[in-house]
Amino acid sequence: MLLRLQIENLALIERAELEPGSGLNVLTGETGAGKTMLAQAIALLTGAQHTAGVVGPHGKEAYVEAEFDLPESLLAEAPAAVAELRPDGEETLVVARRITASGRSRALLWGRTCARDDLERLGELLLEISSQHEARRLARPATQLDLLDGAAGNAELRQAMSAAWGEVRDQRAALERARVDAADLERQRGDLEELASRFEEAAVEPGERAQLERERERLRHADELTSALAGAAELLNPDEGDGAVALTGRASELVAGVERFEPGLKDVCGELRDAALRLQEAAVELRGQLDGFEIEPGRLEQVEARLLLFAELERRFGERLDRLAERAVEARASLDALETGTGGVDELGRLLAEAEERAEACAMRLRRARQRAAPRFARAVEAELADLGMDEAKLEVRLERAETGIRGADRVTLLLAANPGLAAAPLADVASGGELSRIALAVRVAARSGGGPGTLLLDEVDAGVGGRTARAVGEKLRRLAQDAQLICITHLPQIASLAERHFRVEKSPGDPTITAVSRLADAEVVDEIARMLGGEDGDEAARRHAAAMLAGV
Repeated sequence: MLLRLQIENLALIERAELEPGSGLNVLTGETGAGKTMLAQAIALLTGAQHTAGVVGPHGKEAYVEAEFDLPESLLAEAPAAVAELRPDGEETLVVARRITASGRSRALLWGRTCARDDLERLGELLLEISSQHEARRLARPATQLDLLDGAAGNAELRQAMSAAWGEVRDQRAALERARVDAADLERQRGDLEELASRFEEAAVEPGERAQLERERERLRHADELTSALAGAAELLNPDEGDGAVALTGRASELVAGVERFEPGLKDVCGELRDAALRLQEAAVELRGQLDGFEIEPGRLEQVEARLLLFAELERRFGERLDRLAERAVEARASLDALETGTGGVDELGRLLAEAEERAEACAMRLRRARQRAAPRFARAVEAELADLGMDEAKLEVRLERAETGIRGADRVTLLLAANPGLAAAPLADVASGGELSRIALAVRVAARSGGGPGTLLLDEVDAGVGGRTARAVGEKLRRLAQDAQLICITHLPQIASLAERHFRVEKSPGDPTITAVSRLADAEVVDEIARMLGGEDGDEAARRHAAAMLAGV
């Protein structure tokens, strides 16, 4: 449903804002007041091409913005780009068009640029425009199919079809990705084989490089290391003479000999004994290290060669050694997958075939429901047309096989014979402007059980209508408004008197001339209906007639 419409500098409209509600909304005004510009403004939001002179004199650009409620079902059918543009937490849809004086146009969703084609597709879901000048949507097979489904009450079948088709698309995408991945792996086979085989040949152990680097440092400084160990051991406990161990022991004995004369020496004596013991242990450890330090001939060369191999692997494959270990495992898994053949692709192909079978089954159920509903729909439209002054009109619903898609596998064409003796032909080819407006209304009323967009703009649907037919049109609009939001531009008081909200479009003379739009209060509605009845200012008879029409008398 359209919640708000904002227009700025569109032709004669300097600024206007409408907040139509549910049910029947009418816009009235004198001929030439600018009602058609409102219809053009709404059409721009459905992706329609703008006309020359659309930018008004009050600025350098024209701007039209509308806010719609946003059911999730609409997003499911909208172009994927629409969902991607939706900001987090947004519960309504804001659509806009910005047109510069140079003729450039930008389509916007939530203030973000979108393709006009996406806006046009979204517009088809949001609202439908019917007028004596606008047969484009009604003539489209997709719109006619939606109308037939609406009349048939096929909402659940359509939802099932949409879900089944979504599964087909997902499976096709998965299969395509698997095929691309398999082709990529095949192209990479040589690199994968080299990586896997060379890493397996290298047999790199976890942490091996760090261990070898430490060993290389020891081997490179072996002479310095053995000399230091031997020298330290000799200083602590030489084979001949006194070293640090013996001297510390003698110092401990001397202090122990006089400890009884000075009790404070007890701690010092203990520290000397501990020092002598620790020095003794250190000397033993140093000699043990020295005795165990045997250099294997050629070991340094072996370590250097191993580390060089690691460096070469990193240069060849462009990754650190730890990452190469992971890549080698992945490469082997990929090679194993290639060796097992197309098992994964075949499985995805089987799943796709099953999804396509389910989609075809859904399409067949839809077709049977449509075949059953088509004659009833045609008779219902004919009955509605008879009430609208087209008593002899005959409608044919042609159902043909089409490529399976989100709407099923059918193509619908509505054919009309407006008068006896004429061959039935597509609606847009046989109906005059006024007839087409009434046909669009009749079709929509017949399909009122739910098909199509929730908002309908009816631009002068009363063209060429008067008398009893005008009242019949008004009653049909009121019935239609029970299931959809209607915005009706009309000249007929019979229609305007049935509205739940009444807006007046009025031109104010000046330089430049300005068109304004305002919602009428109760007394103002009576005055406007009286004007539409031909009454002059102060014409009480016309006002009483208007009040009676509004009261349904």
